[in-house]
Amino acid sequence: MAEADIAFVLICTGLVFIMTPGLAFFYGGLLRKKNIINMMAMCFVSIAIVSILWFFLGYSLAFGPDIGGFIGGFDYIGLIGVDFQSEFDFSLILGDIYRYFFLAPTIPDMLFMVFQLMFAIITVAIIASPFSERVNFGAFCIFISIWLIIVYSPIAHWVWGEGGWLNVMGALDFAGGTVVHINVGFAALAVAMVIGPRAGYQKESHGPSNIPYVLLGMGLLWIGWFGFNGGSALAANGDAVLAVFNTHIAASSGGIIWMLIEYSRTKKFSTLGLASGVLAGLVAITPAAGFVQPWAALLIGTISGVFCFFALSLRSRSKIDESLDAISIHGTGGIWGAIATGIFASIGSSGLLLGNLVQFFIQILGVVVTIGFSFGITYALAWVLNKTIGFRVPIELEYVGLDMSQHGEIA
Repeated sequence: MAEADIAFVLICTGLVFIMTPGLAFFYGGLLRKKNIINMMAMCFVSIAIVSILWFFLGYSLAFGPDIGGFIGGFDYIGLIGVDFQSEFDFSLILGDIYRYFFLAPTIPDMLFMVFQLMFAIITVAIIASPFSERVNFGAFCIFISIWLIIVYSPIAHWVWGEGGWLNVMGALDFAGGTVVHINVGFAALAVAMVIGPRAGYQKESHGPSNIPYVLLGMGLLWIGWFGFNGGSALAANGDAVLAVFNTHIAASSGGIIWMLIEYSRTKKFSTLGLASGVLAGLVAITPAAGFVQPWAALLIGTISGVFCFFALSLRSRSKIDESLDAISIHGTGGIWGAIATGIFASIGSSGLLLGNLVQFFIQILGVVVTIGFSFGITYALAWVLNKTIGFRVPIELEYVGLDMSQHGEIA
């Protein structure tokens, strides 16, 4: 069985990797033509930067032996002791024994590490949203390098690491509702508040330049999410099957309800609305994918489509230019998904509907502390970097477009 689990998680690792190029198309198509390459570059450079930092330090901080429930130790720096074999070795240190018996008993440490690396990459790429169309590329690279270490890695340890305090309390997050979506949504909001809106925001058109790119990107994200959620079972088993179908039905219901809401207002069937609703459903089901029945997944996706639609409508009318709406979809959908897990969980755990009030409040606590930590630390980091190295390009370069000014290329 170990060989089947290894093959399955290897495939899922590749599927999660595909999500970042998918995000590049999704985000790129939503921007003006003069900034498409810059957005895609931010997504692709996230792959390279996060991979190197995960090798040297990030994985150890997220999944190393616990220090005070807050962060992992330095035992796995440079992947020291992270084995590529799956056979159990009785000489393993305590942290490895925990991972072997309780976390991923049939896959090698290194496969678990690289699977988690893909999660870190897509999370960091999503945070490109508030940087779009106005920020120096080098400043973005510096920001994400620090953010991975001081924001993402601690939250990943709280929820998924051995001894992480939310893990110990029993918080449920099957594939990243708090670690990925709430975290990056509120980080994006903090960055947007620090750097300010794009030139001409709410006065000039900033609409999408290539909706086929958006739909292509959404398709890649959708298939990648099967690895994202299904692979989080860390084995080729029934939990993975449930997670994959729940992922699909939530995405479908989220897309349909968003499109119907837009049709009720415009009498047009918006493909952009369909794609946005699918994304809202995917985000919301992520923490619940392996814990709920399919009927609950359908309901979670539907409600997420409604919540995220109105969150995006409110944000777009505000003075906050969080350009690609990570806060409206990832933040809002992540909050609903984490809380919904505490309501509908019935597989491997129990939620509010089964009388478990404690689990419901643990989920709310996880939401609140993730929002507070991610927003607070990110805001401080962005403020310091903005005051020192500066984020914004000169206004004339913003009007020319970042493809030429930052990369010397045109789409």
